[in-house]
Amino acid sequence: METDGFEQLKNQAQDWLRQAEELVNRIPQTQLYAAIGVVLLTTFFILLVRLFKRTKPNTIVLSGLSGSGKTVLFYQLRDGSSHQGTVTSMEPNEDTFVLHSELGKSGKIKPVHIVDVPGHSRLRPKLDEFLPQAAGIVFVVDALEFLPNCRAASEYLYDILTRASVVRKKIPVLILCNKGDKVTAHTKEFIRKQLEKEIDKLRASRTAVSAADIANEYSLGVAGEAFAFSQCQNKVTVADASGLTGDISQLEQFIRENVKA
Repeated sequence: METDGFEQLKNQAQDWLRQAEELVNRIPQTQLYAAIGVVLLTTFFILLVRLFKRTKPNTIVLSGLSGSGKTVLFYQLRDGSSHQGTVTSMEPNEDTFVLHSELGKSGKIKPVHIVDVPGHSRLRPKLDEFLPQAAGIVFVVDALEFLPNCRAASEYLYDILTRASVVRKKIPVLILCNKGDKVTAHTKEFIRKQLEKEIDKLRASRTAVSAADIANEYSLGVAGEAFAFSQCQNKVTVADASGLTGDISQLEQFIRENVKA
């Protein structure tokens, strides 16, 4: 019985196929080719529109060592307040919002997805969850306690700048020297030069990496020359800020350069 049912279905399909062939043969070739051309052009146009309408990333990742002030900056961007200081984050803080400084502006403003990634060494792997969709990376440095943390900050920044996901997409990086309102804070020029010197040392010490690391790392700088951020394949800039006083204009400028309003 099942065989008979299958044969009937097969015969019916063959009849439909013959009818379709007869219908196609009745259509003049010029009309047939024109119809095929319209279908192909329409398909191509739809694919082209989808390609150009693909949403651009709107995520800005705040990274850096613990205690550098990332969470205070997060709250300043969102609420315009430092929330009277914060404690060390153990989980990423993330939210999508219009920058607080733009709330009074007229017209439609594109929200920004801000992610504050914890700086503790055990929690840094969480960074990999957000880098693929990042439009920009902010590496926050404590300008007040910079020298004791210079080596650790340089190692963390080195790891970010050599990530395949960062280099391939040429994700821009802002080194943000926070707590610049303090009298004893180091200048951004001093911090930049010290980071470049430390990363230059790291380049030499990390030449012998394992095969597994090579797959996920890009080399920095130019062989035979002292390292400088200008040698990076992605754009790296340095700026000042103060999370506690709300002086974050250079941070907001970086965000809007990479996530258009």
